[in-house]
Amino acid sequence: MPATSAKRKRSLPRRLLGWFLALVAAFYGCAALGFVALRWIDPPFTMVHVQRRIESWFHRGAYRKRYFFVPLESISPDFQHAVIAAEDTRFFHHHGFDWHEVQDAVEDGLEEGGRIRGASTLDEQLAKNLFLTTNRSVLRKGLEVTLVPLEELILPKRRILELYLNVVEWGPGVYGAEAAARYHYGVPAARIGREQGARLAAILPAPRRRQPARMNPYSARILNRMAQMGW
Repeated sequence: MPATSAKRKRSLPRRLLGWFLALVAAFYGCAALGFVALRWIDPPFTMVHVQRRIESWFHRGAYRKRYFFVPLESISPDFQHAVIAAEDTRFFHHHGFDWHEVQDAVEDGLEEGGRIRGASTLDEQLAKNLFLTTNRSVLRKGLEVTLVPLEELILPKRRILELYLNVVEWGPGVYGAEAAARYHYGVPAARIGREQGARLAAILPAPRRRQPARMNPYSARILNRMAQMGW
């Protein structure tokens, strides 16, 4: 075998590794710049929005996107509190990861001998919505987890909450608190009360399948949790 050919074969893995590292660096560089921009700029779309649009091309029926970004002050406190109580009770006290919740989820899974339930924080869910997709995989979860420290470093907590409430999926083509309030109850997010907020928060784990009116047991638990948290 010619020396040049052998040298090229030996250098191929190095080139592949170099391209991979460059791709990883580009991804995190773009994510960091994106978080910096999101301190002041409201996102016109997210990767989950793009995912749902692409999925709609392969399914029958019209797809209508409802997405209205509003300031946090335009979302009622009851609505905000219901989402925090349902999805991330220690949101204002952790730095992106709720290790207490992770431990509880693992222990519950081990005791029940079944699948470990999710314990994602609002930070993790926001990173997924902004830059990734809803498809479950170890790779996606790994990327999501590694984005959270950047998010916490760059964005204030209130901005993280504002972004999350405005971009999260709340039904087929329904994104954000304002669109959710109008779609499900015909009122702006500023007029959502405790009961309605709890019911809307209750559908977040499966927003395209659940309906607020059918969330009686879970919404009651959320309301009880809100009261325990002083809300």
